[in-house]
Amino acid sequence: MEDRIKNKAQYEALRDDGYSKEKAARIANTKNAGIKGGNADPYEERTKEELYNKAKDIGIEGRSQMSKKELIDALRNN
Repeated sequence: MEDRIKNKAQYEALRDDGYSKEKAARIANTKNAGIKGGNADPYEERTKEELYNKAKDIGIEGRSQMSKKELIDALRNN
């Protein structure tokens, strides 16, 4: 997987910060990898349905049984 990383410097920095290989790769391979946006609403301001859909998009298992707080924790730690 590492040979397909678009922003290798960002990937390595994320790995050094403790991110999993999968999450670091997902972030480093985004269209705007390395560019800070800061435009997304904080997880706490999103609905449970929005959090569920985000968790579904990235493949978090057990999401249907999670509370809003659990979804936020899972999204932050995946």
